[in-house]
Amino acid sequence: MFITFEGPEGGGKSTQITLLRQRLEAAGIRVVQSREPGGTAVGAELRAVLLVPERPAPIAKAQALLMSADRAQHIAEVILPALEAGSVVLSDRYADSTLAYQGFGEQLILADLEAITQFATDGLRPDLTVLVDVDVEVGLGRRRAAFRAGDGELNRIDRRDLAYHRRVRDGYHFLASREPERFLVVDGALPAGDIAGHVWARISTMLGRHQPLPALAR
Repeated sequence: MFITFEGPEGGGKSTQITLLRQRLEAAGIRVVQSREPGGTAVGAELRAVLLVPERPAPIAKAQALLMSADRAQHIAEVILPALEAGSVVLSDRYADSTLAYQGFGEQLILADLEAITQFATDGLRPDLTVLVDVDVEVGLGRRRAAFRAGDGELNRIDRRDLAYHRRVRDGYHFLASREPERFLVVDGALPAGDIAGHVWARISTMLGRHQPLPALAR
């Protein structure tokens, strides 16, 4: 099973992906957790080019191509080997991010991005995409508060204006409405435990058996 987590900045994706990994492992299921960009050694280099504010900023088309290069490497090194070994793969972002950020945020042509994505992924699509939705002002406020507290970073994307982030969020809503069977949209303003419960309910159905919600490790 291949599960991706998407959403605007500051929605709590990273928290939810970690909670899901813990619960799957508690249920005796092998899990590989990764992220984009940066899930491989090559990807870590590309992540720095894309996100570190002190680096020269790639133009929108270059962003899309760099993200797709990272994705191709990620699939070859991490995702496909894990799926072939029978693990559940959890990825913090995947191809929908390119459509939302470079398509809607940067206003590139979706059809072009979809063609590039098809080439990079060979058509590999998630079984489920969890969209952790949050108002962009709330999400960015969380990111800035965490940064001030010394927890996390403010990358190049975080520093973009509100109009850009609103376009990205609108893009995610469009993608979810286009493929409602693949997307699970959850409210990122809810307590983390409540969101995790909604996610687990969907995962249990996909596993084909009822799985009580395992307790989290303390």
